Amino acid sequence: MNRNALYMIIGALIVVVAGFSYYAYQEEKKPDGVEIQVGKDGLSIQEN
Repeated sequence: MNRNALYMIIGALIVVVAGFSYYAYQEEKKPDGVEIQVGKDGLSIQEN
């Protein structure tokens, strides 16, 4: 296997792991419970 291809695969795996870590962090940061929003379309209630 070409050495450059190996570096490209390792780099892609690092990007995937970093992206998943960021996504998991954002999901964990969301508050638990009920979210109530009042806007131009009226009242919106969402359960998290």
